[in-house]
Amino acid sequence: MAHDIFHDAVRQGLINDGWRITHEDMKLQVGGVEMYVDLAAEPLIAAEKEEQKIAVEVKSFVRVSDIHEFHLAIGQYRNYLLALSIREPERVLYLAVPEEAFTRFFTLQFVQQALQFNSVRFLVYDAEEEKIIQWQK
Repeated sequence: MAHDIFHDAVRQGLINDGWRITHEDMKLQVGGVEMYVDLAAEPLIAAEKEEQKIAVEVKSFVRVSDIHEFHLAIGQYRNYLLALSIREPERVLYLAVPEEAFTRFFTLQFVQQALQFNSVRFLVYDAEEEKIIQWQK
């Protein structure tokens, strides 16, 4: 599988934040369609984390058009959300976005409204520091 350019940074950020990576390219097969979510994780110490199991789709937002990448990311997120509700309903899905894209684009009013409308959970990461900065539910 081809990974996003910041895949390894998010993976390490999750580990640094107290998560154990359980799957890379977590396969979801639903209704004749095969999909792969970038990462799946569980807390190292279950009592420390509110959500027991997560799936994370990593995005970089480094292309020319933020809105085009956003459209693709939201569509992918919604499809994975449906597949997870069928195959692993206990797992919570997050969209991982870099801090720079969050500051530049995800704080815009329309984007905030779209995230809320689509019930998108996301996390903000620092690729250079390999750390998770913020969890947004």
